[in-house]
Amino acid sequence: MTLSIRNLTLAALVAAGLILTSTALWIPAKARLAQWLLADAWAESLDSGTAVKPWPWADHWPVARLSVPDMGIDQIVLAGDGGSSLAFGPGENMQAHAMTHAARIISGHRDTHFSFLRNIQPGQTLMLSDHNGNVTYQIDQIQVVDSAVTRLMPTAFPDGLILVTCYPFDALTAGGTQRLVVMASAVEPEKPLHPE
Repeated sequence: MTLSIRNLTLAALVAAGLILTSTALWIPAKARLAQWLLADAWAESLDSGTAVKPWPWADHWPVARLSVPDMGIDQIVLAGDGGSSLAFGPGENMQAHAMTHAARIISGHRDTHFSFLRNIQPGQTLMLSDHNGNVTYQIDQIQVVDSAVTRLMPTAFPDGLILVTCYPFDALTAGGTQRLVVMASAVEPEKPLHPE
């Protein structure tokens, strides 16, 4: 009798461990799958010239690819900078994107996709690719601002690139008003993705 209670207890503990382990692995697996689907949607968007959603129920789609070669960063940028986009990757403010010669503003979470901004330095180069081609940028300045007081004006930084994330990186709670703002200027003209 004691042996069967022991066996049942052991079986219950093993089952609970398997459930907890599979639950813990599900989130990273889902995140990796999402990145593959985003990369496929990006490639298809470039080939077709139209926006392609990464999955049928998505309310976002890839609009660019951001890379920082010397840091090994290569990320798909999504349309919109709301929570549903930022859960899967950096998101571009589409109002700024629609302005002629305005800076492009891309946001990302400090603890996931934009965690690399912790180590970024003035003078480093980044590349942004979209359906128009590739543009290389050089970081001009990095500053911390209070988002309750400071409003980013994309027209004040013509043809630039602004990356934004929450600050400080090691904050214990989310939702503060401080933002790290990285401003970069184009150093090379647009190069078509598919040379004629």
